Amino acid sequence: MISYRRRQMTAAGLLGIVQALPAMERTAREAIRLDERPAFPRATFPLSVWPGRRYLVDAAGAPFLIHGDAAWSLIARLTREQAGDYLSDRQRRGFNAVLVNLIEHEFADAPPRNRYGIAPFLRAGDFSQPDERYFAYADEVIGKAGENGILVLLAPAYLGFGGGSEGWYKEMQANGEGRIKAYGHYVARRLGRHANLLWVMGGDFNPPDKSLLGALVTGIREVLPKALLTFHGARGTSATDFLGTGESWFQISNIYTDSHNVVEKASAEFGRTAKPFFLIEGRYEWAEGIDARVVRLQAWQAVLSGACGQIMGNWAIWQFGNGWERALGGEASATMETLRMVLESLPWTRLLPDRRATLLTRGAGAGMARAVAAVTDDGHLGLVYMPSSREIRIEARALSGGSIQAHWIDPTHGRRQLAEPKTSGAQLWFDPPGRNAGRDGDWLLLLESAK
Repeated sequence: MISYRRRQMTAAGLLGIVQALPAMERTAREAIRLDERPAFPRATFPLSVWPGRRYLVDAAGAPFLIHGDAAWSLIARLTREQAGDYLSDRQRRGFNAVLVNLIEHEFADAPPRNRYGIAPFLRAGDFSQPDERYFAYADEVIGKAGENGILVLLAPAYLGFGGGSEGWYKEMQANGEGRIKAYGHYVARRLGRHANLLWVMGGDFNPPDKSLLGALVTGIREVLPKALLTFHGARGTSATDFLGTGESWFQISNIYTDSHNVVEKASAEFGRTAKPFFLIEGRYEWAEGIDARVVRLQAWQAVLSGACGQIMGNWAIWQFGNGWERALGGEASATMETLRMVLESLPWTRLLPDRRATLLTRGAGAGMARAVAAVTDDGHLGLVYMPSSREIRIEARALSGGSIQAHWIDPTHGRRQLAEPKTSGAQLWFDPPGRNAGRDGDWLLLLESAK
């Protein structure tokens, strides 16, 4: 989630955003019309990690690009009909993953009870007494996600910002390792029949004592030895920062960033581990002045810096508060579809980050404005994302082959147009063609050399 700072938005502020949605929706629809949406392939679950691969692979051997939406309160706050509508909408818009809390401590209508008034435990906070009715409903929602081809990144016991009231850390301490391990057994047996699960340990907190985390992991893995697990820590850290590389259960890493340090965190993670990693959270649309362009730039900066995907968030959607249904058509949700469309039209699994600036040699910028580039391992294709309009210099010798063909790609709808550079020897200078269809200045530059 986005920690205690999400409380800073008042109800009036959120209402103002919801009231502004019609204009936002028009912008999004100008970018991607409903009848132009591509038919994305569905994964065959379960997913796995193959040695030497920095991305996930489905049961048919196809690469899986994580393209997700933060839906933390999905199980706790929605009726089955609403959950079905949400998952169907996300599938239609190209999402193939959602990030969800199995049990909510604070963010529900009557926490920790779900929309039907059922609490996860028969006795408050007692992990040894799960209420079957609650987990039967969770099972139903996870199954519905699977029917829509959606991976559920499931947090079985969200710790909460600073180990405080937003999460379950204090109750977990009171229960002790034995009960937490038994709870891991229970949720693994109750929900493990679903192949579309990636278990998310932790949640917005790096616990000083890892024993409870270890107990939960052990409980799940004793029942599901092939289960995929990752860890979600405090903002500004990666899973590898906290766990290191020695944990046998830790197969998939992630980064949790601010909007200004995505490239820094992703580049560090790429250099630190050969594990697949993804952007599990950045900043959320409509929170703290974040708009669709910032959501896009976080995502593109991550995937072109080595991440195998990303999870985006919208303030109204993650908690399913007032206006969440209308927020489904918000600008970020609509234009982020282009990321998956563009990458899956290219050999994205072969892209390597341009960490030494051999391709993008001038105009990279810094912080949130940081342009980022990647080149395929055979050198025949390069892709550059710039968050704002600026002239950039490309070193043609960083690409293999003969002549280079270049195209601008609008990141809001994916349409391409020929890019004509100024040349000086092997130096190619590119200046983007004004504003994109979303009226922003971010652009993609695709460079392809003759084979």
